[in-house]
Amino acid sequence: MSLENLKNEIEKYVPYNEQEAKDKSVMLKYIDCFDDVLTRKNEFGHFTASSWVLNKEKTKVLMIYHNIYQSWAWTGGHSDGDSNLLDVAIREVKEETGIQNITPIQNEIYSLENICVNGHVKRGEYVAAHVHLNVTYLLEADEGEMLRIKEDENSGVRWIDIDKAVEVSNEECMKEIYGKINEKLKANYMIEK
Repeated sequence: MSLENLKNEIEKYVPYNEQEAKDKSVMLKYIDCFDDVLTRKNEFGHFTASSWVLNKEKTKVLMIYHNIYQSWAWTGGHSDGDSNLLDVAIREVKEETGIQNITPIQNEIYSLENICVNGHVKRGEYVAAHVHLNVTYLLEADEGEMLRIKEDENSGVRWIDIDKAVEVSNEECMKEIYGKINEKLKANYMIEK
């Protein structure tokens, strides 16, 4: 997949709400203005992929306790040059949780978010504030599969009741995103919250 293909995927995506419509517009502008939005070399903003990983019954979501943000969070990471963000999302779930059998519930983008990242220290080096142009995918995994932490990124991995996923987050901006995703799930998949 190329950056042009990713741009086409984003263009086809139908925003769920005003936030997604505005964020989609900004993402497309980034792609038009910068040729390095798939790498961290772009210090203003770059693409990331995240996952809302559900169990087969769609009653729980797989979350990690993120070391930098000190909060329960979804899985995800930087594209690092890979324009196939679904592959990035699946790779990140495997790396961060130990789960190996992951199936997309749908192959298309599930939600879009531009996420402001405050300046922080990572692996002993300061990372300036920037924007994650985040593409989210809806995935499914077996709740019975063995979990493991990735010590350099998280200190916990667990399945959390989907209706508790928002409240276990310590990050206000992420609570809004997780709430939006659960709202979409309820509407699209008849899931009770």
